[in-house]
Parts: sequence; structure tokens; C-alpha cells
Amino acid sequence: MKNYLLYDKALEALTRRGVDLIRLAQVVYDLQSPYQKGLTVDICHENILKVLSKTEVQHTVITGIQMDELAEKKLWEGPLQTIIENDESLYGIDEILALSIVNLYGTIASTNFGYLDKLKPGIIGEYNNKTKGEVHTFLDDILSALAASACSRLAHSK
Repeated sequence: MKNYLLYDKALEALTRRGVDLIRLAQVVYDLQSPYQKGLTVDICHENILKVLSKTEVQHTVITGIQMDELAEKKLWEGPLQTIIENDESLYGIDEILALSIVNLYGTIASTNFGYLDKLKPGIIGEYNNKTKGEVHTFLDDILSALAASACSRLAHSK
């Protein structure tokens, strides 16, 4: 599949799940603005889109979102359904999947991912909220990885 088709599919999947990338760009801005004069949310948004332009990232986004959607439809078997549906704390596969994005962007992305995964600021925390009956076990970590990787791109471009 050509890269631009995957890019469109990844954006489509994020849109289908209600993700507002401008709000995610705000998380990037909040993390990076102390270190970069003149930084704007638009620049942060551009960097998120650049992260999304990588095929490996597109694969992760599409896979993780589909796994969440399958859990919402209760299509997983046995204990895996409950584990994913409840985002059980010792189930680290969601973080491992997200780290496939972070690993493309180095140490700055890794440390920012850990920070974002722990604090869940802004839109990331909203997708981590389990009270709406939706499953975002993979998506909240993917959003953290996208933001962390955009932060790394910004830091390295300075």
C-alpha cells in the first residue's frame, strides 16, 4: 500500500475516534514552549503531521485503533477481551505498541512519553477516561507517543 494511502487511513482512523490533532498539538506546545521562543500551536501541529507521515507510525495508529474498536465490539476472546476493555494496569502491550513510534525519535521522545503516559495531560487524559463506555486502551498511549515524538522533532530542529 502506498504511503499516502496509509497516511490517509491513519488520519481517518484518528478522526473516526474523535481525535482533534490541534488539541494534541497544544500538549506538545505546553511541553516545548519553555525551550523554544516563537513556538506556536500550528508549528506543533505540523510536527505531529510529520510524525504521522512515517509508515511505521501509520501502521501503529491503524493497528492500535482497530484493536480498541474490536474490544468495543467485544470481538476478542477470553481474558483478552476483559484485559483490553478494562485497560488493566499490568497489560503493557499498549505501551509497547506506542513505543514503536517513540523509538523512531530517540531519548527525548522516550522521556517525554514516560512523562505523558504518567500524567495524561489534556486530550490524552480524556482518552484515558474509562467512564464513557468507549475503549481507548491503545489510543491514549498512541497519542502520548505522537506528542512525545513531535516534541523530539522540535527539540532536534532547534
